[in-house]
Formats: sequence, structure tokens, C-alpha cells
Amino acid sequence: MKAKTFQELVVWQKSHQFVLRIYEMTQSFPQNELFGLVSQIRRAGVSVPANIAEGFKRKGQADKVRFFNISQASLEEVRYYLILANDLGYADTKTLLTDLDEIGRLLHAYIRAMKRQ
Repeated sequence: MKAKTFQELVVWQKSHQFVLRIYEMTQSFPQNELFGLVSQIRRAGVSVPANIAEGFKRKGQADKVRFFNISQASLEEVRYYLILANDLGYADTKTLLTDLDEIGRLLHAYIRAMKRQ
């Protein structure tokens, strides 16, 4: 059954929950990181489901795939920030990195499916 809204996509649902967990995790970061790492990781995290939503309504396959590719790139940016946050001792990011891998696999599968249509 074809999704009628982006909210019905499992990849969007999981990436939205991922962003909520990023916001929760970054609340405990040092105050001096508010305009540094906190801002960067939140911005990149939000970009993942936002680009899925925007791509969902695009008409052409190439345009849809482009927005999903942007989501993939943002996901990799978040990966680095999670590694950095862990290495700086700000948070244990192991669970979020596992979630990130799952979202990455879903994005890859969704793009593959779109290309087959």
C-alpha cells in the first residue's frame, strides 16, 4: 500500500524519533556548546526527516531521490557529531549510532525501491 503522507513512511517516523532523542541528549551538553555542537547536531538531525518530507511530495523520481540523498548526507554528518560528543565525554552515543544505522538502511532501501519504479 502506497503512503499518502510522509508521516506514514517508517523511515520518516524513525528519523523523527531519532531527532527527538538528539534534542533530549543535547539538553545536558555544556552551556558553552549551545551555539557549537548542540546547534550543529540538532540542525543536521532535523535535516534528515525534513528532507524526507520534502522529497515525498516531489513529482519526479530523480527529484525524490535527490532529497533522500540529502537525508543520507545529513545522517552521516550526525554520525560524526555523535562520535565527537562521545569522544568529548558529553554523552554515550552508542544507542543513537545504532538507531542511525537503522535509519541509513531504511533510506537506502527506500531509494532503491524508488529507482525500481
